[in-house]
Amino acid sequence: MSAAVHPPVPAPAPPAPERTALRHRLAERGVDRTLLLLLPGLLAVIALFVYPFLYGLQISFRPEKGGFFGSYHDFFTNSLAVGSIGITFKLAIPAAIINVGAAVPISYRMRQDFRGKRLLLALLVVPITLGTVLTAEGILEFFGPVGWFNQTLHALHLTDSPVKLTYNYWGVLLSLIISGFPFAFLLTHSYLSGINPALERAAATLGADWQQRFRHITFPLLLPGLMTTFVLTFVLAFAVFPSAMMVGDPDGKTHVISIEAYETALERFNYSGGSAIAMVMTALMLAVIGLTMALRSRLYRGSTGGKG
Repeated sequence: MSAAVHPPVPAPAPPAPERTALRHRLAERGVDRTLLLLLPGLLAVIALFVYPFLYGLQISFRPEKGGFFGSYHDFFTNSLAVGSIGITFKLAIPAAIINVGAAVPISYRMRQDFRGKRLLLALLVVPITLGTVLTAEGILEFFGPVGWFNQTLHALHLTDSPVKLTYNYWGVLLSLIISGFPFAFLLTHSYLSGINPALERAAATLGADWQQRFRHITFPLLLPGLMTTFVLTFVLAFAVFPSAMMVGDPDGKTHVISIEAYETALERFNYSGGSAIAMVMTALMLAVIGLTMALRSRLYRGSTGGKG
């Protein structure tokens, strides 16, 4: 009699891996409760920027006549309106370049300690507290035909007639420089503070003078920050409105695109046209920002060896 054959006993299955809790898996990807701190800022951005932009965008495509792109057609076929684009660029780009260019040597000098540094720093940023309207009023009082500037020139017998610096292009440019320089200076100063001075001291031990140190070490490391500073000061100047109205010639040489949008929407009550101009204005600023950031991406992006 043959022995009974027993079927093989199957091997025990390996224990199932413990399922990680969802919150732990999210935390591994950087998603945790700390992100809730971003919620107030995100809501503010949506309420103050995203929603108004989308609302204005859809209004721009709803003109009373002319079809879907009627408001944009009216803008680009109006020579005065289209000319405001060039006028705005002629003000914004020089103002941004001058502000950034002036901020570099002053910030470079402010890296060193000297008597009265805090007082000078306070004086350089005072225009931030004034605002564009008060700055424009000050320009009218100081640089006007009977202002202190012209009275001083006349007293020194340097000119027989007043130098016209108000109600024209130069008055608006001066206002943009005064109001925009503190931002350019503070940004440039912060970028310079992030460059380790030991790099320049090392070059000095190799015989490089201050010009060579600045040209070959400091400036290349600073240039990406200057590109960002240029973008921010450009956007600030491109949106000029009070200065162009108060110390410029709003119907002529300083008829900037923001004035065109204001007059279209609030004087001619064409809200679709005004929104279309605002969208064109936004597109132009984004184009300059995109171009500048594309150039910035080709520059040095490594460590500067400092605290910034």
